[in-house]
Amino acid sequence: MLRNRSRKPAGQHRGSDEKPREQGTRQGNMPPLGELKEIFERIRQETGHSPDIIIREVELRDASTEISLAAAVVFLNGLSNEKSINHFVMESLMKFKPDEEVISDKRRLMESLLKHSLSFGEAIIENEWNDLILALLSGDTVVLIEGCDQVLIIGTQGGEWRSVTEPSSQLVVRGPKDSFVESIGTNISLIRRRIKNPDLWLESMKIGSVTHTHVAIMYLEGVVDKQLVKEIKRRLKDIQIDGVLESAYIEEFIQDATFTPFPTVFNTERPDVAAGNLLEGKVVLLVDGTPFVLVLPTVFAQFFQSPEDYAQRSDISMLMRLIRYISFIILLLGPSVYIALTTFHYEMIPSLLLVNFMAQREGVPFPAFIEAMLMEITFEILREAGVRMPRAIGQTVSIVGALILGQAVVEAGIITPVMVIVVALTGIASFALPAYNLSIAGRLFRFYFMVLGGMFGFYGITLGLIALVAHMNSLRSFGVPYLSPISPFVFQSQKDIILRFPMWMQKYPNQSGNKKEQIRVAEEVLPQRKDSGSEHNPAKP
Repeated sequence: MLRNRSRKPAGQHRGSDEKPREQGTRQGNMPPLGELKEIFERIRQETGHSPDIIIREVELRDASTEISLAAAVVFLNGLSNEKSINHFVMESLMKFKPDEEVISDKRRLMESLLKHSLSFGEAIIENEWNDLILALLSGDTVVLIEGCDQVLIIGTQGGEWRSVTEPSSQLVVRGPKDSFVESIGTNISLIRRRIKNPDLWLESMKIGSVTHTHVAIMYLEGVVDKQLVKEIKRRLKDIQIDGVLESAYIEEFIQDATFTPFPTVFNTERPDVAAGNLLEGKVVLLVDGTPFVLVLPTVFAQFFQSPEDYAQRSDISMLMRLIRYISFIILLLGPSVYIALTTFHYEMIPSLLLVNFMAQREGVPFPAFIEAMLMEITFEILREAGVRMPRAIGQTVSIVGALILGQAVVEAGIITPVMVIVVALTGIASFALPAYNLSIAGRLFRFYFMVLGGMFGFYGITLGLIALVAHMNSLRSFGVPYLSPISPFVFQSQKDIILRFPMWMQKYPNQSGNKKEQIRVAEEVLPQRKDSGSEHNPAKP
């Protein structure tokens, strides 16, 4: 009935000429033509006799001619929409009346059923066994007809999904309140609701030899750089993994630089942010099963931009963005500057303040560096405990624990009060950044600068800053310099980087991946990682 073949490799499109990799291949001969019961048995065997595989046998019958034909409907309980199956699939089959001329040609029979009787929007005819199994496990309904070497796959995916709610990680006071969910179909519709344009193109593939996770690529044709889209597809097709359970799995495979704390792929759970990046010529990756989508390419300044910046007046947005940059500087250098001042550079502290500092340190047994390390590690433990604890008590325990612990260590003479203030200010500054993953990078580099400040003072901090900027300047995101449009400097794009000028003054879209005057992208091939298994050409300046 159906031809058996090796499964398609992860990320390979249907109809691709690429040679399949051997992964997850099922062996065995097909049941004889028209033997539905043997097909049912094989389905049960390959799914481990799962009780949620529902097989409903029906009979296609014409009462006037007494012609009958055996058929069956197979679907997965819980992943399929049973109301659609009952009202559209089953009723259509019951009303179908086969005649002798159609029954003699089984291919015409399936086409006649599809075109004239089936009252359902999404349906295709397939003749591959693995496509049957994959469609069944995806929530589609499979229609089998006795003696036919093809099957009808009907898109009845359903089941329980989380409804569209307010974002949990990127909150705004003014702006849209909807967020992505775990259903990729719902996420695509949320973007299309905002961009009603035929140039919004969508391409999909399945990644993961076991999970066959649905991954979608969205971009605006005519705005996006075609070479960028080509490179993203190439990297996605090169992914070899058993399963993709979150978009972070994809992120680690496609990013340019792996060994860096700085995120080189932007993620968001807000549809308005994804739509705004599409208008700027970027590519959005949606992964089924996660509410976080990926935006490519990414630059450093993008992590300081909040959706609320474009819903408020430009002067207010300008102030808020400056506060975020200042918060990042405090996050990086706050404890290290205090350590350097109180350990090496007393002359830079005003006399009255220095006397106060020295009086506080009289009974403290540890130097400033040890104080800062103890408090920072304790603060990180409290932060992590507050995240992992049950929501009803997590926030209360973390705040109360921090207050009680801070007061206790000061009264015990272990830590100075100023150090508690510095650590608390640093922790608060980390929450002012719109992007959580950039906050994590800042927290990691904070310890790096604390060590340099404790060993060499401001000289060590200065050398550390030079090394940090050099590292950031070496990063790329799909050929785009990470610090652009600051390095390389593009004057037109400065209106929405550190400052946010009014909309009518921004004639040039910021951080667009395809603007040659803003970023330097390769003319032929974007730079590719050395570990992807092929030779790469560097980007031309």
